[in-house]
Amino acid sequence: MLTDDEMDDLFEAICDGDRGTVVALVSKARDAGADLGQILNDAMIPAMAAVGEQFSSGEIFVPEMLVAARAMQGGIDIIEPVLANTGHEPVARVCIGSVKGDLHDIGKNLVVMMLKGAGFEVEDLGVDVTVEAFEQAVARGNQVVCLSALLTTTKPQMAIAVNHLRQHSNTAKIVIGGAVVTQQYADMIGADAFGEDAPGAVRAVKRALGMEA
Repeated sequence: MLTDDEMDDLFEAICDGDRGTVVALVSKARDAGADLGQILNDAMIPAMAAVGEQFSSGEIFVPEMLVAARAMQGGIDIIEPVLANTGHEPVARVCIGSVKGDLHDIGKNLVVMMLKGAGFEVEDLGVDVTVEAFEQAVARGNQVVCLSALLTTTKPQMAIAVNHLRQHSNTAKIVIGGAVVTQQYADMIGADAFGEDAPGAVRAVKRALGMEA
């Protein structure tokens, strides 16, 4: 197990975007047979939550958040295979993709990293995703569908996807986000929640699932 000081160092390394330190500390914990789920819950997830709060309050910006998320991902890459073998259950299963016709993925990729950092299992469907692909992802057990759009021209695809999923996969919650999307639009097309930015997307997924956001 990591010492209290090392847990603090891990927290700070994620906040500072120090991937090397994150990988070193998580590797040490894994090699020592430590409870990686506890390390994830007690140090890593709180660190990404702190980063999200700093971003939302304007203390840091997208480049800093990306660096922190990549540092976090370095630790997750080590932890995920171990937890999968121990039957550790994620908070929930989420799929995400940019809607049909939209090839932008920077914002989507950041949301993926933030969701993983919050303890969710995430299936990234990529860009230009068809409604059928979202439907198939729900059939694979994803509880939440996150739809991303950056272009005004592709925003209507969100309404098409929501309508399709309501008809064919009505068990899944639907969260939308992107530069051209608003809460008003989410309400209009019947989405369950709207995320205004990457940390907001995590809160929106939690709200959609009835968790504390």
